[in-house]
Amino acid sequence: MIRILIAEDMTILRKALVALLELEPDFEVVDEVSCGDEIVPRGIELKPDVALLDIDLPGCDGITAAAALSATVPGCRSVILTSLGRPGNLRRALAAGAAGFLLKDSDPERLCTAIRDVVAGGRAVDPSLAIAALDDRPTPLTARELEVLRLASEGAEAGEIGSRLCLSSGTVRNYLTSVVTKLNARNRMDAVRIAREAGWI
Repeated sequence: MIRILIAEDMTILRKALVALLELEPDFEVVDEVSCGDEIVPRGIELKPDVALLDIDLPGCDGITAAAALSATVPGCRSVILTSLGRPGNLRRALAAGAAGFLLKDSDPERLCTAIRDVVAGGRAVDPSLAIAALDDRPTPLTARELEVLRLASEGAEAGEIGSRLCLSSGTVRNYLTSVVTKLNARNRMDAVRIAREAGWI
């Protein structure tokens, strides 16, 4: 029996997934959660074979949770099921240890096959996204610029970013100006949007 943990904040979709998966004779949904912060504690307690995770969850996002599960419950394989089908998100998910990445409009049979494949030690990635990821451009930002932008995306001001990264406020502002210029963005928030859509932060 393949034991599955589902994390999805949309109640109707979560309940539909539970009903769909429990139609399979070799699947058992051991728990369903609506908040990302519940994924790792429930994973540690229940030790599921597969965690089916949305990316955009309240609290901890699905990709961060996949990385934490990989470290704390190594026997649990993560499959990202999302509407955020961007090549950057696919790369981030695979780097975080996810074994699968599928879109929410995938065929139900494809999802069931993917779950069985990852439990058997394989990977399951939406083919069109895999091709797009190969064609996608790498980030033009340096690691430090990404770090600064990630903190800015969380609402931190220059002074706070500087104190967290041991930089002066002026240096932080210079990094943010460089980011906006490199991404051809209108402003800092537009740069955050561009970077998020590309899956860089």
